[in-house]
Amino acid sequence: MPEKRNPGDKPQQINIELPENIASGEYANFVVVTHSQAEFVLDFTRILPGVPKARVHSRVIMAPSHAKAFLGALHDNIRKYESRHGTIPSPDREPIPGITIRPPEDGLPN
Repeated sequence: MPEKRNPGDKPQQINIELPENIASGEYANFVVVTHSQAEFVLDFTRILPGVPKARVHSRVIMAPSHAKAFLGALHDNIRKYESRHGTIPSPDREPIPGITIRPPEDGLPN
């Protein structure tokens, strides 16, 4: 059962630590999203010209409610970005010309 707050209570502050080895980030230009009843799985990869195989570089697993909160946060940030920098064009072609992307026939392991 969720903890009830009194109207004067301040929300809990969470300090987030960003280790140096993660701070530089991981580039991805493609993500495969799968789900089960219990979770959403996001597999981030890079698709490069001339390389016939893409390897998952990062996998993020979220509960459905966290995935929905992530979607809302991403939508809000895209709206803010576009109000400052202009509309982001939607991809109307393959991410890399000449490469057709298909998930493995046996699917990705969850």
